[in-house]
Amino acid sequence: MIAMFFPISGVEISPVYLVIVGFIIGVLGGFFGVGGSFIAGPALRAVGLDWHFAVGTDLAHIVGKSVIAARRHRALGNVDLRLGFIMTFGTIGGAEVGAQLIQMLKRAGNVNTVVSYVSIAIYVSISAFMMWESWRTLRQRKGRTTAAKTAARDESSFRHVTRAIQRIKLWPMIALPASGVKAISLWTIILVSFIGGLFSGFLGGGAGYIRMPMLVYVLGIPTHLAVGTDLFEIVISASYGTFSHALKGNVDILIALVMHTGAAIGAQIGAIATQYFAGPKIRLAFVPLPLIGAAIVAYTLLTGHKL
Repeated sequence: MIAMFFPISGVEISPVYLVIVGFIIGVLGGFFGVGGSFIAGPALRAVGLDWHFAVGTDLAHIVGKSVIAARRHRALGNVDLRLGFIMTFGTIGGAEVGAQLIQMLKRAGNVNTVVSYVSIAIYVSISAFMMWESWRTLRQRKGRTTAAKTAARDESSFRHVTRAIQRIKLWPMIALPASGVKAISLWTIILVSFIGGLFSGFLGGGAGYIRMPMLVYVLGIPTHLAVGTDLFEIVISASYGTFSHALKGNVDILIALVMHTGAAIGAQIGAIATQYFAGPKIRLAFVPLPLIGAAIVAYTLLTGHKL
């Protein structure tokens, strides 16, 4: 492949490779409601980008892709605007904390090693939990009538924990009618969004690999709404994260623009595809993706080689 030199980060990368990665991430983002950083970060790292550039550049590329996917999900009725706006406050705070942690590691000179190990641990843990939960939910659905399966199209075997969390009466309590949640503590929403923002600032992307599962399992949001709402919230969080990392010199905007040419198309395809799958199947299909990201990071970490 013909390589293109990117002067901001000082690396040579094939633009075809970047477009393909962007397209794949666009499809995944539109379908799963994630920014795709569990693929984008490792994919950029694997072709020679230092982690601080991979994190900041991934955030910049995700903004445009998420706008397109979120608009499509909004048209399909899959976005809880009230929840998305509330989550913004926690996400911005978490994103800044994550970005500051990256700066500390950059100054210490061990950003690549620490972020690699943390990302592997997080990706594998998420995949393992979602595989267990979605498989258990699908097993419980077997033997039910068609009507019962339709009524429980988006249920989770983790729902008893979700209901216990919703019963925590920590004022103020918030109603989310669009998501079917009668009452939940505002602080629970803020905590979920802060954790998502923290991983967004630290590992890059919109951290949908953390936030989408937490929307489903902690807040009790239906999967289709969790996907669309997370994309809407990613637009805000990734925009702030991009600005913060740009000020710190961690963004190669040229790489982000090349990736976006593929992501813009993929995001619409992924968003439309969600209408043909039940919630547990969407969650089960998500399982291999963080593992792919973990494998790429592990290969780069252990061998020190580019792909």
